[in-house]
Amino acid sequence: MNSDTLVAIGKIVGVHGIKGYVKIHCEAESVSLLLPGLSVIVREPKGASCVMEIMDARPQGRILLLLLKGVFDRTEAEKLPGSELLIEKYRLPELEPDTYYWSDILGISVISVDGHAVGTVSSLIETGSNDVYVVKTLDNGEILIPAIASVVIEIDLNRRIMRVDIPEGL
Repeated sequence: MNSDTLVAIGKIVGVHGIKGYVKIHCEAESVSLLLPGLSVIVREPKGASCVMEIMDARPQGRILLLLLKGVFDRTEAEKLPGSELLIEKYRLPELEPDTYYWSDILGISVISVDGHAVGTVSSLIETGSNDVYVVKTLDNGEILIPAIASVVIEIDLNRRIMRVDIPEGL
């Protein structure tokens, strides 16, 4: 599988119980994607990966407990923390106009409305009212750009460019 067609949807952060359940920090907005029967790619921190089927999924507070096919006990599960869960992009739900998956925004070039290069989006912060783009500037600094229409003028995923009107003082 081509890594360009994959998207990270969670990370294994621990184990639960003796039956082989793993604790998942889900990066997807909705955990409804992670249902029994879905095949996911489990990529270990060292880069090795394998396809595993979800046998059971249970929410537990802010995390999700998953039982993966082939993981029969706690000993097997303890080999997985730190691993990422990935799925093929085509499995993601269709988005509404002018909304984007975070994975599509990360690494995109940011330019000002007057055409000057600002930097690249290095991470995103979820806030109560709107997301915030963390942009690593060309001088290795960092600025925060609110993800609002008056600031983010255009996002062109094909050209990998975000055009912004940076407010005074940023």
